[in-house]
Amino acid sequence: MPGSSEFNGDIAGRNVIAGSHFETGATMNNYFGDRLSRKREPFSTIPFAPDRDFVDRREILEWIDDKCAGPGARAALVGLGGVGKSQLAIRYAHSIRDASAQTFVLWVHASTKARFEEAYRGIADELELPERNDPRVDVLRLVSNWLCNETNGKWMMIVDNADDIEVFYPKQTRTVNESSPPAPTPLATYLPQSRNGSILITSRSKDAAARLAGGRTYIKEVPKMDESQALGLFRNKLEHASNEEGAPDLLRALDYIPLAITQAAAFINRRVQMTASGYLDDFRGNDKKRESLLNWDSGDLRRDKGASNSVVLTWQMSFECIREQRRSATDLLSIMSFFNPQGIPKWILRRHSRSVAKTGDEGEADSAFDEDLDTLQAYSLITATADSGLMAREFPSADFKNWAKCQQLLPHVESLYKSELSDDESVNEWAQVLNRVATYMQLALGKYDEAEKLYRRALEGIEKELGEQHPDTLKSVGNLASVLRVQGKYNEAEKLSWRALKGREKELGEQHPYTLTSGKYDEAEKLSWRALEGKEKELGEQHLYTLTSVSNLASVLRDQGKYDEAEKLSRRTLKGREKELGEQHPDTLTSVYNLAYLLHRRKRYKEALGLYQRACDGYKYKLGTQHPTAIACLNHFSAMQQEVKQEGLGQLRDVN
Repeated sequence: MPGSSEFNGDIAGRNVIAGSHFETGATMNNYFGDRLSRKREPFSTIPFAPDRDFVDRREILEWIDDKCAGPGARAALVGLGGVGKSQLAIRYAHSIRDASAQTFVLWVHASTKARFEEAYRGIADELELPERNDPRVDVLRLVSNWLCNETNGKWMMIVDNADDIEVFYPKQTRTVNESSPPAPTPLATYLPQSRNGSILITSRSKDAAARLAGGRTYIKEVPKMDESQALGLFRNKLEHASNEEGAPDLLRALDYIPLAITQAAAFINRRVQMTASGYLDDFRGNDKKRESLLNWDSGDLRRDKGASNSVVLTWQMSFECIREQRRSATDLLSIMSFFNPQGIPKWILRRHSRSVAKTGDEGEADSAFDEDLDTLQAYSLITATADSGLMAREFPSADFKNWAKCQQLLPHVESLYKSELSDDESVNEWAQVLNRVATYMQLALGKYDEAEKLYRRALEGIEKELGEQHPDTLKSVGNLASVLRVQGKYNEAEKLSWRALKGREKELGEQHPYTLTSGKYDEAEKLSWRALEGKEKELGEQHLYTLTSVSNLASVLRDQGKYDEAEKLSRRTLKGREKELGEQHPDTLTSVYNLAYLLHRRKRYKEALGLYQRACDGYKYKLGTQHPTAIACLNHFSAMQQEVKQEGLGQLRDVN
């Protein structure tokens, strides 16, 4: 595009302008117009249906009602894992929704920064906030500001599993000086403080809960159930009353922990002629295993070994029983352990099950998978929700058609960034995922600094595993060069580009498509002709990589003042991309923009005006108004309008 060629076949067609001298400001604001969101009907994002077996814990629910009743109220439920904090929050959230259909009820998973951000993005999508897709807009602030606007109506938010205070108030780990970039805004800042909303927090940490809720006065410790409540839950979960024999002794051994009771009941339901007494015998017969589990256990559950015993051991008993009955179900559960525990997508699990199935019949494999899920649900080890999530290896290529999926999955690959490198074959897969994430950040979001860091991590890992001359390594080299180039780091970018070119020539040959996407990027006419001729021969005239080379050559010729040849090639690129990709694809819009800029330089203002308008409109909706490409396009558009005004041309007309 103008001011920068589009070199790099790995990330073809969307490099952006760096260092444009035109000003942004009023023109952009006027062009994109009023960005206020329309009034939305209240909705709920609670990802869980009400539990029909819920046992009323009236004292706690009344406390929540009281503490969350006032304007801008905050309250928190605190307790060990498994005591029912989230279940109480779910019940309260549904009660608010049932009692007041005009109240927004919002659920925010808060176990990690990524999950918090994902939840806020989901809220922004539900609200259809106009700026939510602008990569440079702070979506968290966007949502927070909307919630703080009292004219938008009442809302109630559940912040679930806020166990780690550093998620909300990260520690300062670097020395701050005048040259240091600003520290990231603490997530706690985005929890709205406004009269039209209230927040209920669940946490295992009293300190975290007190800080987020505004003091210990506003936190409630959720105790274990009393005996009658525990017995009520157990009876609700049991399918046959005859299996209740010995229930009081079992519930006492389980410390009246709701999660342990639920899992024990699920176990009994799945075993023929199993009773509460029989389960208790098995439970007490696992002393050695219990000790081992407690030594392994970590976190808040260590504070109460009895509670840890009841929860962990019931889970272990269920797991061993399933392994004996249906090994494939425990294998599936093991795979799920690599996911974020909330919101695992069913389609990813199904795909994995198909890939490892011994049968070649897809229908048979799907049937076995469904039975595995049913088994795990029957033992209360998993729960179906309306949420969605991901597995890192499923992160797709950063093609435009995948951008929506990439955005959905982006928060869930955060753990990969800090993964330690190893010497096994998984490094290659790990690096490929990082490359895909980085490419998406670069092309769709314009987050060049983050993309550069990920590209470097990927290159480090893949170079270590595959060697310096492997094609995948050289591809990573080219990716890193591309993001350095758009940041104006030309010296390092050029060195890496030449390394990619020489390496590919040696490993793949001069005519291989990957070789033909490498080269020097500033004075590139010779290499551009070579790349184009090679790609036309190897791939054909209409292949997308060929069209990228056509565009690259057009940019080089344009910058040398060879306008006639450049225009011919630019129109060829645009026509080809419209046919292959459609009129609204970002690569097509890039071709529109390039042609507009070329005609602008030739002072053919009338046609340039229409093309600029088309490109800016397209970028507005496909990339967002704050993406570097959208800003550059609007800057050039504004500059051309100023030229027309200065030259006194009046009505725009073509000037040949």
